[in-house]
Amino acid sequence: MRLPVLAAALMGLALIASPAAAKKKEPLVPPPAPIDLTISLDPAVDPENVLVLDLSNGGRVAIRLKPQWAPAHVERVKMLAGQGFYNGVIFHRVIEGFMAQTGDPTGTGQGGSPLPDLKAEFNTVPHLRGTVSMARTNEPDTANSQFFVMFYPRFALDNKYTNFGRVIAGMEHVDAIVRGEPPQSPTRIVQASLASENKPRPVISAAPAAVSAPSVDELNASTSN
Repeated sequence: MRLPVLAAALMGLALIASPAAAKKKEPLVPPPAPIDLTISLDPAVDPENVLVLDLSNGGRVAIRLKPQWAPAHVERVKMLAGQGFYNGVIFHRVIEGFMAQTGDPTGTGQGGSPLPDLKAEFNTVPHLRGTVSMARTNEPDTANSQFFVMFYPRFALDNKYTNFGRVIAGMEHVDAIVRGEPPQSPTRIVQASLASENKPRPVISAAPAAVSAPSVDELNASTSN
């Protein structure tokens, strides 16, 4: 059975004006801000390693993938996302105060991708709120496509499940995922993509309206026709 669950700081340079400079008139139009290359060059925020999940609750979640922690697991998730594997997949096991699990196209917790299971890449990164980790069976080398996002810390999972990323934006939308095992009306991943693809948000269609029963007059008209 699948898992029963789930720097640098940017420094701003203070510009100290000299007394002479202080007397100068402020320009009417402020000069353009200098281009900050530290973000684009920092592998921690490389858009190639940011997984974007558009959820059926209308939210967009950004997950920073960390190949430094688990290169094979990151590569697997990126590959499956690129193939559209996760599109339409539900969060099938969502436990309040614990985690939300997804990645099984069958929605049962028993399924996975056609690809072979991965060898464990356990690491010392703690399972904190927002941690994204790979699901598996009781055997260590059985992670495949399922993963979970932590609502709250659970350090008992450390060094037992492969932590491969962390939510960096949209955690409030993770909090809004419908609970249940499985939920009656599960939240699903509408679209999974990499930030480097710059895909627009998909249109989230509303739930279909309930179909009302035909009236007696409508039935009679249908029969006469």
